[in-house]
Amino acid sequence: MRSKTGIVTSAKNDKTIIVTVHAYKTHPKYKKQYRVTNKFHAHDPENKHQLNETVTIYETRPISKLKRWTVIKPEQK
Repeated sequence: MRSKTGIVTSAKNDKTIIVTVHAYKTHPKYKKQYRVTNKFHAHDPENKHQLNETVTIYETRPISKLKRWTVIKPEQK
C-alpha cells in the first residue's frame, strides 16, 4: 500500500480533497536536485479536512474518474 504526505490545496468538492505532494528528484546528468509537484484527488468521506492541513493519503481502488487515493489521518504537529 503506497502512501504519501501532502498539503490540502482544495476542499471545495463534496467528499473530495485535492492534496499537493512535493518531492525532490535528481537530474541524471547534472546531478542537481529539483522539486516536482503532483496533485492527487483523495476521498474524504466526512468532509472534515480543511485547506492547508497536512494529511496522509493511501492508494486504493478507483472511486471515481480521478479519485484513486483515500485520506488516512491528519498529521499531528
